[in-house]
Amino acid sequence: MSSNYGRIAKDGIWDNNIVFAQTLGLCPLLAVTGTASNGLGMGLASTVVMIASGLLISLFRGIITPQVRIPVFVLIIAVLVTLVDMFMNAWVHDLHKVLGLFIPLIVTNCAILGRAESFASRNNMLPSLFDGLMMGAGFTLVLVLLGAAREVLGSGTLFANAAMLLGSWASFMELILIQDYKGFLLIILPPGGFIVLGFLLAGKRFVDRVLDERKRLASKPEDSAAAEPT
Repeated sequence: MSSNYGRIAKDGIWDNNIVFAQTLGLCPLLAVTGTASNGLGMGLASTVVMIASGLLISLFRGIITPQVRIPVFVLIIAVLVTLVDMFMNAWVHDLHKVLGLFIPLIVTNCAILGRAESFASRNNMLPSLFDGLMMGAGFTLVLVLLGAAREVLGSGTLFANAAMLLGSWASFMELILIQDYKGFLLIILPPGGFIVLGFLLAGKRFVDRVLDERKRLASKPEDSAAAEPT
């Protein structure tokens, strides 16, 4: 059982990452990641929806008939997104204003519906909940990385306005990395999002290649020992 959860975690965060592997959810990814704070807020909102939708769909999978499963999944996701939108508007209003339309658009994130169809509808509650958590964590990781890279290169800061967007508890996150930085406007604009995302995707593939090569080299002595006559 622990190995199954390990596999789910590895898939969600790295191997089957929503962005790195599936290239889904790119609209909010590129639109709201002008800062790391925005990326973190959108990532947490998406993670809550993924966890709750996985849990509910797994819970009701026995009574949802195959003929209506997709409309029911979309309805469940839409209700959850509406609740998250209302909660953010009430409790983190400044962040809600920044993210704007992209919170309701979580409903259209193909990754959430895809996990509902491919995993939650076929597994028990705890694995489905954990899968939603790991997929959300992987998505949040990319949002924060992309937002941080664009913010540092574009403004010389990190988690700017975190206290205003996320609450006073987040004030410790606000950093000025480059004093009197004039800024790099291109990186903050949408084209900069595509450029930085391209470097992140290339970096992920490079790391995968290095890891695969290490596994191949590590398996060579074992293969040689197995080939030796006894």
